[in-house]
Amino acid sequence: MMIRKSLAQAMFFSFMAFTAGMSPTSAADKASDYPNQQPIKLIVGYPAGGSTDLNGRLLGKALAERLGQTVVVENLGGAGGAIAAQKVVNEPANGYSLLVGAVNEIVIAQLVNSSVKYDGLKDFTPIGMIGAQPLLLAASEKSKIGNIDDYINMTRQGDSDAFNFGSSGVGTALHLTGEMINTATQAHVQHIPYRGVSPLVTDMLSGQLDFGVFGLSSGLPQVQAGAITAIGITSDERSSIAPDIPALSENPTFKDLNVSLWFGLFGPPDMPEDVVVKLRSALNDIVHDQAFQEEYKRTGGTVISDPVNMKEFLEQEQAKYQQAVHNAHIGK
Repeated sequence: MMIRKSLAQAMFFSFMAFTAGMSPTSAADKASDYPNQQPIKLIVGYPAGGSTDLNGRLLGKALAERLGQTVVVENLGGAGGAIAAQKVVNEPANGYSLLVGAVNEIVIAQLVNSSVKYDGLKDFTPIGMIGAQPLLLAASEKSKIGNIDDYINMTRQGDSDAFNFGSSGVGTALHLTGEMINTATQAHVQHIPYRGVSPLVTDMLSGQLDFGVFGLSSGLPQVQAGAITAIGITSDERSSIAPDIPALSENPTFKDLNVSLWFGLFGPPDMPEDVVVKLRSALNDIVHDQAFQEEYKRTGGTVISDPVNMKEFLEQEQAKYQQAVHNAHIGK
């Protein structure tokens, strides 16, 4: 009995040593086999049809072609994208669950919402940038404001109840951009939060809302139809899809204003380096593909094909929005 027990123990410990020795190799084999094991999920923190979802679907199609694997877009809305972001942070770091992330959930959420437990600058593996689009400051026809100078002069003359602007919600990039505009003009245009761009535009058309801040792609159709007036866009230069609309920064009052809605690809923390390399290579091919660039341009955005130091970029974005949160007296 003792001999059998000793033999069993020896076999057990030999097996454990063998499997322990094989585990790193097996993990490495799995990583090197990426992405052949299963479909890739691109998780989007907003409902279908929005700008982040559109980025996800365009990218998903292109990734599937380059990686030879099915890519599925999963919409998980709520908390301004933070629910989806937290889910990806908690996912296995194997490259099969990725986040199509935007400025709201990566940078702003942790500044304004105490329930957000992740750190957007530390708790993701940044793969790279996809693209961006500027925001548009527009006026209702009833406001009688036709250009940047009109806007500056009239809002500076008004009191706190004289004018208002709408955005898609408190603490969003759109809201905070409106507050940056207030800081630049040293005026106080009251913020009115909306549940999306559609009701915001409706109130602008009726004259109940003086101004709106929204993505260029959302407001451009109404501008082109003559229903609302474009005052300017928030990037540091004009957009190629709307070259007649000035950049606000062309006016000295807004010389330091440079804000865009940007979109990037992010994974859970501590992803294997070879998986990250494969994804970055695929993404780099995609953003340099002319057909993808043209398709992306039709959405109102511009592909970001130049190399980006993600750590440095995100730190700069955080500092910019931290100041806007402070000036707006919102946040934790």
